Amino acid sequence: MFPARLDSTVAYDIAKAMMDGFNRHYRLFRTESARAKHRFETADWAGQQRAQRERIEFYDLRVRECSMRLEREFKAGDQPMDIWQQVKLHYIGLLVDHHQPELAETFFNSVTTKILHRSYFQNDFIFVRPAVSTEYIENGESETRPTYRAYYPTPADMSAVLVQMVMDFGLHRDFEDLPRDAAFVTDVISPLLGTSKLHANFQLQVLTSLFYRNKGAYVVGKMINGFHEVPFALPILYTGGESQLAIDAVLHGEDDMHMLFSFARAYFMVDMEIPSAYVQFLRSMMPRKPRNELYNALGLAKQGKTLFYRDFLFHLRHSTDQFRIAPGIKGMVMLVFDLPSFPYVFKVIKDFYPPPKETSREQIKGKYLLVKQHDRVGRMADTLEYSEVAFPRKRFTDELIAEIEKFAPSQLEISDRDGDGQIEVILKHVYIERRMIPLNIYLQEAFDAGGADPANTSPQAQRAHAQLARGVIEYGNAIKDLVAANIFPGDMLWKNFGITRHGKVVFYDYDEIEYITDCVFRRVPQARNEEDEMSGEVWYTVGPKDVFPETFGPFLLGNPAVKAVFMKHHADLLDVAFWQSHKERIQAGYVYDVFPYDQDKRFQPERVETQVRESI
Repeated sequence: MFPARLDSTVAYDIAKAMMDGFNRHYRLFRTESARAKHRFETADWAGQQRAQRERIEFYDLRVRECSMRLEREFKAGDQPMDIWQQVKLHYIGLLVDHHQPELAETFFNSVTTKILHRSYFQNDFIFVRPAVSTEYIENGESETRPTYRAYYPTPADMSAVLVQMVMDFGLHRDFEDLPRDAAFVTDVISPLLGTSKLHANFQLQVLTSLFYRNKGAYVVGKMINGFHEVPFALPILYTGGESQLAIDAVLHGEDDMHMLFSFARAYFMVDMEIPSAYVQFLRSMMPRKPRNELYNALGLAKQGKTLFYRDFLFHLRHSTDQFRIAPGIKGMVMLVFDLPSFPYVFKVIKDFYPPPKETSREQIKGKYLLVKQHDRVGRMADTLEYSEVAFPRKRFTDELIAEIEKFAPSQLEISDRDGDGQIEVILKHVYIERRMIPLNIYLQEAFDAGGADPANTSPQAQRAHAQLARGVIEYGNAIKDLVAANIFPGDMLWKNFGITRHGKVVFYDYDEIEYITDCVFRRVPQARNEEDEMSGEVWYTVGPKDVFPETFGPFLLGNPAVKAVFMKHHADLLDVAFWQSHKERIQAGYVYDVFPYDQDKRFQPERVETQVRESI
C-alpha cells in the first residue's frame, strides 16, 4: 500500500537525485548519438565503431554512479520501506512533462534494485507497469524539432522535392549527383504509390534524424497516398574513394524494413529528443516488429529488456505449454531450452565442459559481450542477458529440470521464496535469443525430401535441392560477412548457424569466436615422411590462435551435394590466402561495406567497393 501522505523531504531528495542521474545519462547518450553525424561526414569509421562500443556501456556506468551517490548522500539502502514508497510517488511527479518517461522509469528500476538488492520480479517499489503515458508527448510545449517532417510532392516535382528532403538533413559533404539519385528514387517509388491517382493526403513523412550505422546513413520514412502507406528507407553511402555521397538504393515495404532493423544488426545512432515517438512511427511502418526490438535497434537496450520481460510475463499468463529442452544437437557449453509457443530460446552456461573445450564462465560471458558491442552485420543474433529470472515450476518439464540439475546446478534454485505457495524455478544467469531453425536441421529437411540428388526432376526434389543450395550459399555469405566485420566464428559447424524467417543465415554460438586480426592463418605443413602422412594425429605444432582453412572441408563437406554447392560458390573459404588478405586489410584500417539489403536493389553497385558475395 502506498502512503496516504508525502511528508518525507529525504524521499523527495532521493527521487530528485535519481531523476538527475537519468537526465545525465540520456544527455550523454544523446550527445554521443548526435556526434555520429560528424563522424559520418568525416568518414571516421574507426571512431564510429569505437563510439558504438562505448555507448553500450553508458547505462550501467550511470546506474552505478547514481547508486553510489544515493548511498553516499542519503544512505539509501538503510531507508525504511515507507520512505521508498514515497520515493516512487515523488519520482512519478517528476515524470510529468518529461520527454523520456519510459526510459526514466526503467532507470529508476535499475537503481532501486541495485540498492535494495531485490530482483526485478520481487520488488514492490519499481515500475512493473508504466505509470506515465508516452502518447502525444509532442503535443506539449517543446523547443525541439518535430519527430518527422512532411513533404507534399506532385508527380511533376517529385525529384525536386526528394532533393530538398535530403538536403534538409544538412550533411556537410557534397553529393556526387543528387538530382540523378533523386530521379532513380522517383523511378522506384512512383509505381509503388500509384501516383497517377493522387489523393488529398499524398505525402512523404521522414523522421527528422538520420539513422547511422556502419558506413551508412539512412533516411527513414513512409509514403502515404489515401489509405495506402509504404515504408521506405534511403541508404546514403560514400562513392569510391570516400569523397562524395550518393543515395545507394530504395528499400521499401515491411520486409525490407525488417531486414534493416534486424535483431542480428548493430544498433543505430539516432539523435532523438522523444524516443517513444520514434518507436511509434517505426511501429506504424513495421506493426509486426515488437517494441522491445525497436528500442534495441535505437540503442536503448535496457528499455528493450524491460519491455521484453513485460511481454514475456504477459505471454506466460496467457499460455499453458511447458518449457522443454530445445530441439537439435546439444551443445557442449550451453544448455538451451525453449517454450514452443514463444519465439525465443533460453541459454544457460553449463558448469563444466567436456574435452576438447577449454573455457570458463567468465570467458564465455566475455564473448557474448564482444558480440553485443560489435557490428553484427546481420549475421550474429543479438542476445538479452538477465540475472535472477523466475519461472513457474509447473511450466517446466521434469526432463528439463533434470538437465539443468545435471549440467548447470550452480545456476538453479527451486523454491517458494515469496512465501505465497508458488514454487518457482530461479535461474541465476540466462541469455535469451530469437529462435531460428538450426541450419543442420534445415539442410536435413532438404536431404529427406530428395534434395541431395540434383538429377531428380520431381517438383519436390527440385524444391528441396533449391533449399539445400540456398542454405549452403547463405552459410558461406554469412561467414564472409563475419570476416568483413573482423570476426572468425571459431566453431563453423552447421549446427551453430540458424535460418531466420527471411531466409538469412545467422551465427549464434559465440564461445569460440575471435577477431580475425588475432588469428594466425596457416597452411598445413607438408608431411616430412610417410609416417606423418599416414598418422591419424596432428604431427605439427599448433598455436592457440592458429587456423588452418584447408582443414574445414572434412568437417563441413562430407555430403557430396553440399560439397558441390559449396565448392562452386565458396571454395575460397578453404584457401588461407582469402583469410590472410582480409586480415591484412582490416589491420591496415579498412572497414568493409556490408549491406542490409540485396545487391540487386542498388542503383550503381560499382560506385562502392564492397565485400563480394554470391547471390542466392
